[in-house]
Order: sequence, then C-alpha cells, then structure tokens
Amino acid sequence: MYTLQIEHGIKDFGMWKEAFDRDPVDRAASGVVGHRISQPVDDSHYVVVELDFNERGQAEQLLANLKSRVWNSSSAAPALNGAPRTRILESAG
Repeated sequence: MYTLQIEHGIKDFGMWKEAFDRDPVDRAASGVVGHRISQPVDDSHYVVVELDFNERGQAEQLLANLKSRVWNSSSAAPALNGAPRTRILESAG
C-alpha cells in the first residue's frame, strides 16, 4: 500500500472541502482506494490529506496531476494558502 500525503495551509476549511469534494482529478479513476483528511488540533488553517493507492505509480501520477492541473489554478484550489508539502509513503508493516 502506498499513501500520498499532502500538507498545506488553507484559507478556510469549508471552502477547501468544497473544492476537494468537486474532485477535479477524479480520485477513484486515479486509483485512490481510501483517503483521510486531518487537521492539527491547534491550527484550523492547515490540512493533512492522505490518499491510499495499491501501486506507487498511481500515487506518482496523481501527484503530477495535482501539480499541473489543480494547485496552480485559483479556481480549482481557491482555499490553498501556500505551496503544499508532499511525500509518498510505503506501508512498512
């Protein structure tokens, strides 16, 4: 199992969640088999998203799509505040 972990500042969680729910990269068709959305208990203007995949290449491709089609578009990502930090994790246990 592979997880694409994304962390970034947001302007407003409701606005961010609406954009996430519009799903401009079609997560299911991109191979996402599960996801989690978390926020630090002391920072309502920050979000951590974890997207799970069966294959590493699926995670890498979705990350490339996010960079080229979503994060550089103020209409696709209206609540994004700053550059996202990302990493692809592999389950170790």
